[in-house]
Amino acid sequence: MTRLFLCRHAEVEDLYHRRFGGTIDMALSARGHTQAQALARWLSRHRFDAVYASPMQRVQLTLEPFRTQFEGTPVILDGLREVDFGAWTGCGWDEVETRFGMSAFDWLQHLETDAIPEGETLGRFHERVAQALERILRSSAGQRVALYAHGGVIRMALAILLDLPLRKFEHFEVDYASATWLDIGEIKAGRPRTEIQLLNFTPWRDA
Repeated sequence: MTRLFLCRHAEVEDLYHRRFGGTIDMALSARGHTQAQALARWLSRHRFDAVYASPMQRVQLTLEPFRTQFEGTPVILDGLREVDFGAWTGCGWDEVETRFGMSAFDWLQHLETDAIPEGETLGRFHERVAQALERILRSSAGQRVALYAHGGVIRMALAILLDLPLRKFEHFEVDYASATWLDIGEIKAGRPRTEIQLLNFTPWRDA
């Protein structure tokens, strides 16, 4: 059984709130740094054998408090970068509807149908996240693993591991500095048996 913790980066700097950041290499807000520390403290209750992360700044800054307590060296995977939103990049949610006549709330459906202008195709996004997951599960089989990434990447990883359409994950919140814990077992019917143990846990929230 491989124990996989999917961790989203913390809150980004104020300029990019409610915007499609995608490929923009933004930093964290002051609150984001506090969230990252809280996530690291919670993760410290568990012993991790391996850590994988996106190379983007917002993920690396979220990882930093945990890096000091992890005895190994995190592996940076380019395949874990956030999805490229093409012409939507940097746009606010209202701006997407005004400029493109599309509802930003349906972004997963638009992504799934390759409808985002100049955006990364679903096939390419699926392929690179699947390749990253395959490497992680092959290299760290039977271990406890932390994966630091982005909201879009985490939704795609769940879609792959649970064999569900990406659009279904519009019903799954993936908050800043959240952790989703999956137990992944032997491969059956062409995919690993996956059980969700904890979904979108945010250790920085008030009880």
